[in-house]
Amino acid sequence: MKKNVLVGIGTAVVIAGVLLGIGAWLFLGGRTTYYTQIDNSRISEGKPRDGVIDLKGGMSYSYTLPAYNEKGVGKDITFGASRELREGAFLELTVSPVRGVVEWSEVQYEELPDAVRECYDAS
Repeated sequence: MKKNVLVGIGTAVVIAGVLLGIGAWLFLGGRTTYYTQIDNSRISEGKPRDGVIDLKGGMSYSYTLPAYNEKGVGKDITFGASRELREGAFLELTVSPVRGVVEWSEVQYEELPDAVRECYDAS
């Protein structure tokens, strides 16, 4: 009887550990870096929600822009900003599989990976 209880507890601990590991990877790990250039013609402005919970974190502006990873593979990425960003600025975006863009920072053209620069030079 004690053996069955210990096996059950051990199994539960292993399952909990696996689930915590998967959850941590989804929210903390597996992040990918993308690069984009600000185009303010592709911005949308949100409206105040008057006390309603804002799941976008209070970001007033939303951008959906083409972005490229370090290999030059592109996709459209949506992210928020509390203000209108500088036209033509290059951004480095950190993207999490579940949460989307978790941070961004402005970078100079010279700091972009070669494959990303080629994408912008071709357009």
